[in-house]
Amino acid sequence: MGGTMTGEAAPHMAHLQPNGSEWPVPPVDGYTVDDLYRLDLPPHTELMDGSLVFVSPQRKFHSLAMYLLEQCLRSTVPETLRVRREMAVVISKRNVPEPDLVVVQAAADADQRQTRYEVKDVVLAVEVVSPDSEDRDRDTKPHKYAAAGIAHFWRVEMAGEDDRPVVYVYELDPVTKAYALTGIHRDQLKVAQPYPIAVDLTAIDHL
Repeated sequence: MGGTMTGEAAPHMAHLQPNGSEWPVPPVDGYTVDDLYRLDLPPHTELMDGSLVFVSPQRKFHSLAMYLLEQCLRSTVPETLRVRREMAVVISKRNVPEPDLVVVQAAADADQRQTRYEVKDVVLAVEVVSPDSEDRDRDTKPHKYAAAGIAHFWRVEMAGEDDRPVVYVYELDPVTKAYALTGIHRDQLKVAQPYPIAVDLTAIDHL
């Protein structure tokens, strides 16, 4: 992800970029979820604490890790759940992150024009860490996901001499509203929750 935008000007004002296009300038209290869908923004823009976060060009690892995990999540997903890629999750008025992958309740799935899910319908959020999103993926987002009640969180990092995925699996403590690390998975990922999932992480070499 790219940098955030902050400022203290009216939302209808804008700064000109060198190419002549305009940057929106945020209101004093920051952007809201309504602004996120009203403004003409780049694809996959996130809203974090009232600031816009833009997507930066991603490494090949990011794309391949997402593809590998998505395929394996889909292969065993029960009928009551759905796997979705890069969909917005509304946590609050000023927080709308876009996890790389989510598993949501099937009942929350609407028509093909759907643009977001409510956080209460998310059972797993997955973030593949990029160099420019390390702080958000390791700290900011997990805290927000846990506080909002998402039961399961995976953080995926590129590691080792082979640059393969390492998956850190977390489970929510419903009392403390904090995540507890339940496993660090290299080469093979096998978990029973939120449903039985097995991933050969070395398969990324052949994608």
